[in-house]
Amino acid sequence: MQRGVMMMVTTDKNDLQRATPESQGIASAAILQFVETVEKQIHELHSFILLRHGKVVAEGWWSPYGREYPHLLFSLSKSFTSTAVGLAIAEGHFSLDDTVISFFPDDAPAEINEHLEAMRVRHLLTMSTGSGQFEDTWRSMVERSDGNWIKGFFEVPIDHEPGTHFVYNTGATYMLSAIVQKTTGMKVVDYLESRLFEPLGIEKATWTESPQGITAGGIGLSLKTEDVARFGQLYLQKGMWQGQQILLEAWVEEATGFRIDNSKHPNADWAQGYGYQFWRCRHNAYRGDGVFGQFCIVMPEQDAVLAITAGIDVFDSQQPLDLIWEMLLPAMRPDSLAEDAAVQNTLTQKLSSLSLLPTQGHVISPVAAQVSGQVYRVDANALKIETIALNFSESGCTLNIKTAAGEETIPCGYGAWHRGEAALFNQPLLFNRTPVAASGEWIDEDTFTIVVRLYETPFYHTLVCNFGGDEMMVEIQVNISMDSMKPLLLTARFASLIST
Repeated sequence: MQRGVMMMVTTDKNDLQRATPESQGIASAAILQFVETVEKQIHELHSFILLRHGKVVAEGWWSPYGREYPHLLFSLSKSFTSTAVGLAIAEGHFSLDDTVISFFPDDAPAEINEHLEAMRVRHLLTMSTGSGQFEDTWRSMVERSDGNWIKGFFEVPIDHEPGTHFVYNTGATYMLSAIVQKTTGMKVVDYLESRLFEPLGIEKATWTESPQGITAGGIGLSLKTEDVARFGQLYLQKGMWQGQQILLEAWVEEATGFRIDNSKHPNADWAQGYGYQFWRCRHNAYRGDGVFGQFCIVMPEQDAVLAITAGIDVFDSQQPLDLIWEMLLPAMRPDSLAEDAAVQNTLTQKLSSLSLLPTQGHVISPVAAQVSGQVYRVDANALKIETIALNFSESGCTLNIKTAAGEETIPCGYGAWHRGEAALFNQPLLFNRTPVAASGEWIDEDTFTIVVRLYETPFYHTLVCNFGGDEMMVEIQVNISMDSMKPLLLTARFASLIST
């Protein structure tokens, strides 16, 4: 699989054109330096596509991630929900100044205070619903036993006048999705199909939904990196795509402009103002933004778009943006540059060989023959794993796990990524069974370490299996989380031998 290219050919009317960086006013050396610095300082970028003047000048995927695979976008989904709102308003289904409770009279609380009564669609868009400080309504919504997230939203107290306080609120985006569905009769993911996805050449978009059958809105959209780049290019072109006005220019200006102050945020690029589900950035740029490093960055003054997927810690989110402003922005010149074939070749080779290293260690251990095929019964645990068995061969290892829900078989390569599927690490609001790529090697004589990458998400899990006598201790660690990062420790004991 070719992971990074710079070409001049296109095969479909919706394909983005490719061009050399120099032809679009960027030195290949600057892009190469950016990629090398990312690998040294961030370590967990999964992909990027850089466009200048509407053409792809550099793109790369770190194996096992690839151009053909979608990636979970988390809150970058919000910018697509905002787009659905803009389209629905343009079609006359509702307006920015309609009150929120007017759409859901049956779900509104018995007592409606003046702040809730004053909440309008525009306040959902700008995250200024009036809820208390740090009061995202999301948790109270999704934890409702009856699955009615709309009622859960209305049950969170509205302490401030809407429009006066910025409080990031994924629940507000869900309500926008619910309004679009209520007024158009279509889920947001379906509503966008003919209006956005098809015109841009975006195929097989998937989006999670609530128990009520409403598109989640604020999270849960999965797209390919190039799809994210096309979306950014649409906004850079003020809603125009191949001669067709997909989205009203006035909406693009309104949605991406400064609509409310958020300057109290400690990170520089989260304190430049907020639009309609778009963050303002330094350098007069703006972006769609998902946790763990999912970015669609639009730079109007440079006529550039940068799409990124990643799996970086939430506390490191500012770091890639700093590198962009420091290394890429100054390299964007108004005119084309002299071609630099040597550096272009070096960059192309670099982009085509990007890879996140498989597990590093040893292929063999004397313990392997003793434990291969043995079934270990696992003590009670949060993942509801009942038994674990590892089968070792010359080409790799197979991890067999039995849970209360069924059996999982995950192939693991030695010094390589082997692909499969698993539901073991599912997150119900985001994904269930998902593709995985796994690698495993012996770290020492008694310890076999497996890395399982859920390569359509930001997540990977490391399983450290330590063997001693008839026992196996397993430590499972996720790379990133919004919740506890505490490892899960499993104790397992020999139960039986399975056929190899």
